[in-house]
Amino acid sequence: MFYFSQPPKSGFRLITLPRLLSVLVGIFVVTTIVLATLYGIKENRIPAATTVVTTIFPPSTTTPPSTTTPPLTTTTTTPLTTTAKAYYLIESIDETVEPCEDFYHFACGTWLKNARIPEDTGVQNIFNLLDTQLDFNIIDLLSPTPGNGAVEPKAVINARNLYKSCINETNIEIDGVELVLSIINTELGGWPILQGASWNVSTFNLSNLLLKLRKYDNGIVFSVATATDQKNVSVYDIGLGQGSLGLQEREYYNIETDVTAAYRQFMNDFASQLTNETSSIAADVLAIYLFEKNISQYHWTFYEQLLRVNETIQTIVGNLSNSFKSNFDFTNYLRQSYLIDNVTLLDTDIVSVSEVAYLVNLSLILEQTPARVVQNYLIWRFMMNRASSMPKRIRSTREQFDRVFYGISSEPARATTCANYVNNNMGFAVSRLYIRKYFDDNARNQSKELIKNIRSSMMTMLQQASWMDNESKQKAIDKAQAIYENIGYPDYVASDNITQLEKMYTEYVFNASYINNVLEMQRVNAQEDFRTLREVVDHRSWGDLPPTVVNAFYEPPTNALSFPAAILQMPYFNKDAPKYLNYGAIGMVIGHEITHGFDDDGRQYDKNGNRVPWWSNSTINQFNERKQCIIDQYSNYTLNGEQTQGENIADNGGIKSSFFASQSYACVENFENITRPKVLTDVHSLAQFRVLGPLSNFAEFDRVFNCIPGQGNSRVKKCANPAQYDFAFQSLPINRRRCIAFLPDNPNDKLCHCNRTKDEHLTMNEQWQSNEKCCEDIHTMKDSTKEQGLSLINRAPYVRCDIETDPSIVETILLYIWRIPRPSLIMQVTGGHKYFKLRGKMEVNFLDDFVKTKFKTHKN
Repeated sequence: MFYFSQPPKSGFRLITLPRLLSVLVGIFVVTTIVLATLYGIKENRIPAATTVVTTIFPPSTTTPPSTTTPPLTTTTTTPLTTTAKAYYLIESIDETVEPCEDFYHFACGTWLKNARIPEDTGVQNIFNLLDTQLDFNIIDLLSPTPGNGAVEPKAVINARNLYKSCINETNIEIDGVELVLSIINTELGGWPILQGASWNVSTFNLSNLLLKLRKYDNGIVFSVATATDQKNVSVYDIGLGQGSLGLQEREYYNIETDVTAAYRQFMNDFASQLTNETSSIAADVLAIYLFEKNISQYHWTFYEQLLRVNETIQTIVGNLSNSFKSNFDFTNYLRQSYLIDNVTLLDTDIVSVSEVAYLVNLSLILEQTPARVVQNYLIWRFMMNRASSMPKRIRSTREQFDRVFYGISSEPARATTCANYVNNNMGFAVSRLYIRKYFDDNARNQSKELIKNIRSSMMTMLQQASWMDNESKQKAIDKAQAIYENIGYPDYVASDNITQLEKMYTEYVFNASYINNVLEMQRVNAQEDFRTLREVVDHRSWGDLPPTVVNAFYEPPTNALSFPAAILQMPYFNKDAPKYLNYGAIGMVIGHEITHGFDDDGRQYDKNGNRVPWWSNSTINQFNERKQCIIDQYSNYTLNGEQTQGENIADNGGIKSSFFASQSYACVENFENITRPKVLTDVHSLAQFRVLGPLSNFAEFDRVFNCIPGQGNSRVKKCANPAQYDFAFQSLPINRRRCIAFLPDNPNDKLCHCNRTKDEHLTMNEQWQSNEKCCEDIHTMKDSTKEQGLSLINRAPYVRCDIETDPSIVETILLYIWRIPRPSLIMQVTGGHKYFKLRGKMEVNFLDDFVKTKFKTHKN
């Protein structure tokens, strides 16, 4: 344990307990959030064919199964005390590490040494711990039946029934595989790998097979879905694009690894469990794999989709066949797909086609590949997705593959798997139970206040962005102001009026058969997707994101932030904690997500979510110059700086906007006798670089820890975050100076050095020390703008204060209390309080009433 009574280590600055809490705790909380992304999991964004969503945390669809380690606390309703939280954080610090050299291991070193990696996840981090706690909460909520004769909504009852059917492994064994095999043989044309030479190729019809698979919500080789029109988000259109891959990303297919070997073994073992005809299995498996490998070479990665190098083609149904050349009849496929829910497409219905090159090449590959291989592959992908719903002997084949793919040594408990499945598919019904037992509504209101302050901080920084022209700047500020917030949960989930909740799941009717319930749910989901085309767009809808998700999101097409109830928990957020803790943790997350609205992807969407140009070419060019600095910096960390630049920009923006937002209320809050907290935060790329990168660009970090540029955690040439304002200070002439604090001029003590009386000054020192009256006095000061020397364009902000005053306090007063432009000059001048005297060339400059200099604030 770290005791503050111990003498400081060599090279350390002595920091008292209150100051260490105010400086470190926020940073450490966010550094533990960095651990949540330790294994380089990318943003949870839905592909371009549907909706773009960005987050700083791993998506539930691509992460390993949740751990079954014990929950964080025996009860989640009793928060840790502030002292307990502080020492929990302090115990994680490795004080043998110099923070200026490696803040990541300074803040997290002891935690990293002591953390136990669960066998069923292959990773341990704060995100995992919270996700595990959520799993236990959901199991607790779904397991019992309501007592005291309570009547629950049908949606909640169905969620319980789905969970019960999932954990009833006895019934799953009884159901066996007959239902699935019946669907394959009677509806889908059979599975050649099981039938050997007896499979009848004459039954093969590619278009019909793809349509029947789509009835079960499977978009395998290409996807068709309803989404908002990117250029007019007030209406829905039809999205056509690439499908998914069994190994998710094309990189897995480029080199033979243990993952590719395990994938083929998975196919082999799966098929072997379903047939005695094994003579052709090995050959069929190899053909399936090579076919998928072939189409994967044309598959767009997530990053490539984000860049949108291939601009989405927008056409209409009646002209689709003329928009791009393909041997597959996509027009007929679209029409027949929407008829699954009796929606008749019109020739004038809009179609947005993405990944065109993939679709063209896919149609050629499908035409040239033997029917047996295509049939085998499509049925394999259907069965692969059903494995977890089938008997143990089938599930075990999937589990063996998962162990290699996710790097785990055991599987999660069945209850955990089932809790995740129900939450992923009926999350709003589960959330009704969750928010009533595990969520404090005060957290919702406090989060809104945090977002308000951080949004204001972002708007101030945008206002200071010297690289943006005025028109682009104003539009950026308008966009920040227009960001919509989904906080905690949608109101209808907790309402006594259950109409909307019931409507969401009205078609779900479950029985004791789990495999039947899964297939029925997929049929309903497919129909609902097509039905949406004729509905009115609701920009305030939570969509498919339930409150029971440990994550945070920014969605460009709706310009909306989402912070579900499950992330508004310790250590990300605690309503009873000092505010600097929350600014350091969830505040960083908020700042990160807001910054996404102005990164290389978000800047393509206007304040209404339409993907239309709204920055001038000159502003884009200036943005790209600053973006390149970030790319070069992170590329030097042996990362792909180009690929991670969006997240890195958001990390740099998040730490700064949260920090400066915390400063804006420093004068108002008492902070438990802490004069002014320095909330430093961070997150993304590989964990240690998500700490090193943003902090090394952050001058305020240098000030707090007295770091010297050139040390490991402090860059000499700091990158300005391209989504915000420049930190580079420009020279500025001061043609006239005025001071605020009264500094007597010898020998006439009645006049200040500026030849004004004491009554004409604001005594900053006395009022700064009195937090309760500080802001009131400052805001009521007469002619404050004039006193700051801003009435003419050639005057600069100028504040005179004691030599002991931290320059960052001066900067805070100017920017975040008086709300005036960022100063170009912050200078600390040596001299006594009583007898003010400048020396040398500086004296000459002041006497000539003209100063022109450059001074970086981190050197003050």
